Amino acid sequence: MKKIIYISTLISCCLLYMSCSDDKLTFSETGIMTGRVVQAGNFEPIENSKVTISPTNNTVFTDVDGYFLFEEIPIGDYSVQAEKEGFLAGFEPATISIDATVNIIFELEDSDALNKPPFAPELLSPDDNATGLDLEVELVWSTAIDPDEDELVYGIQIRNDYDESLINVESVTDTTYVVSDLQHGVKYFWQVSVNDGVNSDVMTTISTFETTSYPENRYFYVREENGHNIIYSANEAGESLALTTSANNSWRPRKNQAAQLVAFLRTEDTETHIFTMKPDGTDVQQVTSATPLIGFKQNEIDFAWSANGDRIIYPSFDKLFLINKDGSGNQLIYQTSDGSFITECDWSYDESMIAIKTNDIDGYNVNIFTINMSGTILTTILTGVTGAAGGLNISVDNQMLLYTYDISGYEDASYRQLNTHMFIYSFTTTNTTDISVNKTAGTNDLDPRFTPNEAQIIMVNTSNDGISEKKIFIVDIDGENIETLFENAFMPDWE
Repeated sequence: MKKIIYISTLISCCLLYMSCSDDKLTFSETGIMTGRVVQAGNFEPIENSKVTISPTNNTVFTDVDGYFLFEEIPIGDYSVQAEKEGFLAGFEPATISIDATVNIIFELEDSDALNKPPFAPELLSPDDNATGLDLEVELVWSTAIDPDEDELVYGIQIRNDYDESLINVESVTDTTYVVSDLQHGVKYFWQVSVNDGVNSDVMTTISTFETTSYPENRYFYVREENGHNIIYSANEAGESLALTTSANNSWRPRKNQAAQLVAFLRTEDTETHIFTMKPDGTDVQQVTSATPLIGFKQNEIDFAWSANGDRIIYPSFDKLFLINKDGSGNQLIYQTSDGSFITECDWSYDESMIAIKTNDIDGYNVNIFTINMSGTILTTILTGVTGAAGGLNISVDNQMLLYTYDISGYEDASYRQLNTHMFIYSFTTTNTTDISVNKTAGTNDLDPRFTPNEAQIIMVNTSNDGISEKKIFIVDIDGENIETLFENAFMPDWE
């Protein structure tokens, strides 16, 4: 009987133990944590971010979409950290409950988010609203202060009050900058930006300055630089300003006082065309387009303004055209009867007479004559000679015609001139006067023009070797008192 009781008791204890054991296997004291790590602002996922829970220090890494998962976390309170190089670490509290899932989202800021921008510098020079400055100005500003002591770079932005152009200078490490090639009489607006490599640019206030007014230069001429012809203007003191650049080949300036424009020739798409510009070199406009200037030696071709500055006459092969200064109304007004080229022309002040020089394809068989506006030949000044000629200019009263002629009569394929003199033909007496009686032997007088008072002549003199320096001189109308005006210069104009 005792044995039976013992066995019964043992079986009961086993059953009780098994019952207690089953209860332990099914009872849970953990929870689950899920989450995602993204960039603050744009919410782009951050892959491979390290996520750590404390105090257990369990760690996982986010997947390609920024998600993470912790399973079977004991219930309790935790601090969760997400970190990734290049970002500020994020911290979030979490409470794990029995059989519950907690979801946490981290929005990580860029590691530079706490970086402070620099303070804007102060513009020091030139003074705000300064006037009369040269065309080269030194800009000066104070050193910017950066709270984080980052390396700073400056930028400069310069605008003006006459067009939409912007001078933008980047990556300046100094606090001074010299801006050059400014325009006369223009107001400029400038400011400086500073950047620490982290934050957006910090801008200064805007300051202004104005350049000196454009000088009333009355001389115009050409210089050859780096294989290109560049047009200059100059004053009586010999101070010169370049009106065109080496980016284009520009020559033969002719100013019209009434229009206050300078017409000139320029190569455009391999053709020679007439352009105009203001006396300071701005507002360049193309005049001719459909019919270019074509003939013997483009550097020998010349054109002429009307007195009131509304029209221009110019040659093309054997034809003479008239065109409005805005490029409209192009019309043929004269054509040679023998097909000879028209190389030069000049228009009288009263617009009643045109002087023309024609030549053959080599520049010779020259004829110089005048026509009226109907194309009728009025006077023949030079014909039946050998050698080169040119340089036409009619006096304001229609009494004289200035021209050049190589009295040596020399002709060759290079169009070299050996002894070119200036002559004045009188329409009243039909006499011709040699103005180059005092010319240096072995030189040529070229491209003559009457001075505005017509008491003198401005012209070019150079050695007849064809390669020596050209100089612009002024000489009395009787050939006396020659004086040098400009060196390394040719194609003069004085209005």
